[in-house]
Amino acid sequence: MYFKFPEKTRLIFTNVFWALLGKVVNMFGVFFVGILIARYLGAEQYGIMNYVISYTFLFSTLVGFGFDNICVRELAKNISDKDSILGTFFYLRVILAIIVYITCCGIAFFYESDIDIFILIAIYGLYLFSIPFDVIRFYFTAIVENKYIVKSVITRTIVGAIIKLILLYFNAPLILFVIAMALDFYLVVGGYIFNYNKKAGSIRKWNFDKSKVKFFITESFPLMISMSAVIIYQRIDQVMLKNMLGEESVGYFAAATTFLGIVLFLPQTLCQTICPLLVGYKKDDLEIYEKKKQEFFNMVIWSTFFVTLCVSLFAPILIKISYGEKYLPAIVVLQILSWKVLGNAMQQSSDHIIIIEGTQKYISVRHFIGCGLCIILNLILIPKYGVVGASYSAVITTFITGFFSLWLFKQYRPLGINLVKGIIFGWRDLLKLKNFIKTN
Repeated sequence: MYFKFPEKTRLIFTNVFWALLGKVVNMFGVFFVGILIARYLGAEQYGIMNYVISYTFLFSTLVGFGFDNICVRELAKNISDKDSILGTFFYLRVILAIIVYITCCGIAFFYESDIDIFILIAIYGLYLFSIPFDVIRFYFTAIVENKYIVKSVITRTIVGAIIKLILLYFNAPLILFVIAMALDFYLVVGGYIFNYNKKAGSIRKWNFDKSKVKFFITESFPLMISMSAVIIYQRIDQVMLKNMLGEESVGYFAAATTFLGIVLFLPQTLCQTICPLLVGYKKDDLEIYEKKKQEFFNMVIWSTFFVTLCVSLFAPILIKISYGEKYLPAIVVLQILSWKVLGNAMQQSSDHIIIIEGTQKYISVRHFIGCGLCIILNLILIPKYGVVGASYSAVITTFITGFFSLWLFKQYRPLGINLVKGIIFGWRDLLKLKNFIKTN
């Protein structure tokens, strides 16, 4: 027996196609332009640039305030009220961006002894004001129209790559590359606005609904706390490496994490594509929802496992060909860090289900365990093993947060069981994305 969902089928596979296309184009910016920049700057300056990026990212979650999945959920439930939902989230984020930018720069001013690094942070931190416009991306995610997001990313990648190549040609200083990195976010924003106006109407129709504010903040606050912990334990290692070992170690670590950003697209794409559909299944038929939820975990785990395995095995070739002999210490870092992607996939997929089921009350505790553990492990392992120690710390932290922490909370143990089933039997559904248009 089958549901006749031709439109849903088209949306799923079109969404995946555009996500893949966007990632292929983005690889041009990462593997070609990004690697050229790393070679040009050298490990030390490349490390400074990534330190600035990591430091600023520590504050980014405060602007997002955990609104991402809540916004997608509310839009998926009531898309006709998009102007009120988008407008309220947007203006809340604008207020937060102003407060967070001032805080970010203020802490850097007193914390950083190097005035040049403070200036770089103040410049790159301006990207925080682009975050409010992410609500447009949530709209397209909710209606499963990933192509509009990807078109914006492709435009950003091409224009941004041209700008960076020009800087390389003229042997530009580090500060101009930092400015170019911040500009990338606004190139995406321009694409978002253009596509939204074309598809859904003018953003000028957005309105701020005071009656929704309390509900949105109440729902999002646990997620904001949770995502703050996630950002900390995903970015704090580069900040700690810089302060404990120096900028060069950050350069090696950043070179390895460049590949992780590409691999992570797989679980991210599956989550962004399938979770809005799971919202519908949960609303219509709980039995079908439970089946589709398990298939979702199966696909995320096993598809990510195979990609992770390939990256780990081919790490020597990837580093040597891309970054060159100067970055050879990054090989072992990539071999270890690649497994962080699998733990991250478990964390992402379970977090999305927690949001769908409205049980995010304890999600922040889960991620604070990971955050605290990451800092402790870095303090122990970095002095002994250097950048390799930071790699082990990142992998251990991600697996504990993504899998083991679920068993600490009664509400999340069923998700732990889903993950166990996915690990043992999930390979059977690896190529069955089409099952999301079927019923029993």
